[in-house]
Amino acid sequence: MTAAYLHALSTEIGLAVSEGRLVEATSVFFGGGTPSLVPAEGLTAALALIPLAPGAEVTVECNPDTVDDDLMAAYRQGGVTRISMGVQSLDPSVLAGLGRTHTPANVAPAVAAVQRAGFASFNLDLIYGVAGETLVSWEATLRGLLDLGPPHISAYALTVEPGTPLAGQPERHPDPDLQADMYLAAVEALGAAGLDCYEISNFARPGHECRHNLLYWSQGDYLGFGAAAHSHRRGRRWWNLRTPERYIRAVTAGLSTEAAGEELDGPTRATEALTLALRTRTGVPAEALADLPVLLDEGLVQLDDANGRAVLTPRGRLLANEVAVRLR
Repeated sequence: MTAAYLHALSTEIGLAVSEGRLVEATSVFFGGGTPSLVPAEGLTAALALIPLAPGAEVTVECNPDTVDDDLMAAYRQGGVTRISMGVQSLDPSVLAGLGRTHTPANVAPAVAAVQRAGFASFNLDLIYGVAGETLVSWEATLRGLLDLGPPHISAYALTVEPGTPLAGQPERHPDPDLQADMYLAAVEALGAAGLDCYEISNFARPGHECRHNLLYWSQGDYLGFGAAAHSHRRGRRWWNLRTPERYIRAVTAGLSTEAAGEELDGPTRATEALTLALRTRTGVPAEALADLPVLLDEGLVQLDDANGRAVLTPRGRLLANEVAVRLR
């Protein structure tokens, strides 16, 4: 199926280019699953079809156990500029709980291969709050990753999504108080290492922020290709057929790959823009928050006097949804 999927992907991209819908992408992100399992020549062939703006950022998600020197060299030669690696944890029991295939021993060699290939920007992704994980083991994971010298780390709290196997296993649900302590520990450790929190879950050295994610958080336009890929243009969002089989059949038959979509009205889009901005280090205009004095007194936001914006404090990031309901 891999060959058929890559052919369908290339066909969908080629159609968008020929119709003028895809012109000079400023960033490209291969993600959603494990793109590094696909032969490098197949991925870079699809990339070659995309017209890129000068200096465009091209990211590929990888699992540590798929990374080696040959793969990284092929990506570099094919135009990839950034690697996003799903480390998740350096605790074997946490990785087992997440069903990950790699071990902590895979991580350092994988990072070394990324660095040898000459990738100036790469990010390591973590998940915290897995059943059985302790604050001590989480802090050890942070120290272990920082020892590898990454310019970007993402730290995501484990969340329970309705309808998932985890939702039906309350004994494995994260402890919110422990997760809060873990987040604050990450803020302290990563900040001390020079990685600034530029979005609630994302920390980077200056100049190494993920450009593609910044596009999402600023409500930029983007096109998604492949099964279940999402797109956005001027307030309209839509998404492709979810399964690879249905996606391939649609492309092969010359049919639309769109599964569904939604149109955001002006007020909804404006509220969403503020909600997304609140998550970032630029914050929102101070006047956009009701009860601002209360939020300041509670230590949930602070004022950036230089530009008149309110920015979440570390404690405020833990309660971002509660602050967001004060937006107006």
